[in-house]
Amino acid sequence: MNKKIKFFFIILTLIIFSGCSFDNKTGIWKDEQKELQRASDLEKEQKKIKKIRIFSTAIENIKELAVTQNIILSNPKKIYEWKMPGLNLQNSVTNIHLPSIENRFLKKKVGKNKFLISKVSSGPLVFNEGIIITDDTGSIFSIRKNGKKKWKRNIYKKVYKKVYKNLSTFIHKDKIFVADNIGFIYSINLDNGRIEWIKNHGIPFKSNIKVFDEKIFVINQDNRLISFDVKDGSKVWDIRSISSFIKSQYFLGLGISKKGNIVTLGSSGELLFIESASGNVIWSQNVTDAVSSYSKDFFKSSDILIDDENIIFSTSSKVYSFNLYNGYLNWQQEVRSVNTPIVDGKNIFLVSENGFFICLNKKSGEIIYSVNVIKSLKKRKQETFVTGFILGSGNMYITTLNGFLIVSSANSGSVKYIKKIGNIITAPLVIADSSLYVLTENSTIFGFN
Repeated sequence: MNKKIKFFFIILTLIIFSGCSFDNKTGIWKDEQKELQRASDLEKEQKKIKKIRIFSTAIENIKELAVTQNIILSNPKKIYEWKMPGLNLQNSVTNIHLPSIENRFLKKKVGKNKFLISKVSSGPLVFNEGIIITDDTGSIFSIRKNGKKKWKRNIYKKVYKKVYKNLSTFIHKDKIFVADNIGFIYSINLDNGRIEWIKNHGIPFKSNIKVFDEKIFVINQDNRLISFDVKDGSKVWDIRSISSFIKSQYFLGLGISKKGNIVTLGSSGELLFIESASGNVIWSQNVTDAVSSYSKDFFKSSDILIDDENIIFSTSSKVYSFNLYNGYLNWQQEVRSVNTPIVDGKNIFLVSENGFFICLNKKSGEIIYSVNVIKSLKKRKQETFVTGFILGSGNMYITTLNGFLIVSSANSGSVKYIKKIGNIITAPLVIADSSLYVLTENSTIFGFN
C-alpha cells in the first residue's frame, strides 16, 4: 500500500512540474525563456555579420604629400599603467616613452577566441601587478607580466555559448568594471576575480566603459547613454539620443572632459555634450548633416578625443574638430579613418584604413604630410588595412589586419622598419612602463621593450 502511495505522489509531482514548464501564465520559466530567446536572436544577428560586407560610396582623395613644415614633438611621457580604454577619460594619447622594441619579453597565448567573425576587439589593460585580457568567449584573465595566469573568470551560462562576447573593461581602484555586447554589466574584484555584482541590462552595450565620480557610463546599441552606480550597478539616469535603423558593430564614441562633462557620438551621427551629475544635455550637433553626400553609408566613427577645448574624432568620410563648450565646427578634413586620432602639441596624427599616415595642423586641419606606409610591405601583403596605431618616443607604431607592425617617424612619416607579429591584429595597442603590448586575434599577448 505504501509503495502505491509513493508511486502516486511521484506521478503527481511529475504532472505538476510538467504543467508548469508549458504554462507561460505562471511566470516560473518566464525569465529563462526570455534569456533563451535573446541568445537565439543574438546568434542570428551575428551570423549575418559574417555575410554582410559594407561598401562605401565615399572616394578616398588623399595623396602622398612630403612634409611641409618642421614637426615639433613633446618630450616622451612615461606612462606606468594603462587602466582603461583610451588611456584616460579624454581618450587623449600623446607621445609616450618607448625607447625601443628590440626585446620581446612576453609571448603568451591566454584565451580561445573561437569565433570567426568580423568584430571590434578590446585591448589589454596593464597595471602594477599584471595584465587584464579578455577573449570572445567572455573569459577575463588576470596574468602576471611574465605570462603566468593569476585567475580566470567567466560569468556566462551555456545558453550564450554560441554568442561571441565583446567585453569592455575598466580598472577603478580595486575593481574591474565590465560591459558587454549582450547587455550584462558587472563588477569583479581585481585581486582575486570574485564577482561583486551583476546586472542584466537586456540591450547590448556598444561603447567603451568609463568611470567618473563613482559612476559608470556606457552607451547601448539604441544610442542610450546610461549612468550606473559603482557600488551595486543600480541605474542613476539615462539619456536617449536619435536612434538609427542600423545597429552599429563598431564602438560608439564616449569621452569625459577634465571638468566632468560627457561627450557622446552615436550611430546616428548625433554629437551630445552632457552634464555628468544630472544627465542634462547642454548642446547637441548632428554630424551627418556635414556628411550628407555620404548619407547612404553606414555611419562609423572613432572614439571621442577631448583635447583642451576641442572635440576631435574621425569617421569613415572625414576628420572633425568641434568646440567643446558650444558645439561649433572648428574645421573638417576629408580623411577617412575610424581609429582615434592622436594629438601631440600642435599636431594631430592618424592613419587611414588604407594605410596613409597623416599629420594635420591641430588649429586649422591642414595636412602637413601624408605617407602611404602600406606600400612598404611586399606587394602580395598589401591587400590589408590598418587596425591601430600609437605614438612612442617619436615613432608611430602601426598595426595591420594581416599581423604586421610598421614603425614610422612621426617627424616625417617615413617608414623606419617593419616587424611581423604573426597573426591577425584588431585590438588597440598599449604602451605602459616603457613596453609595447600587442594582443592578436587568437588571444596571444606580446610584450616588447
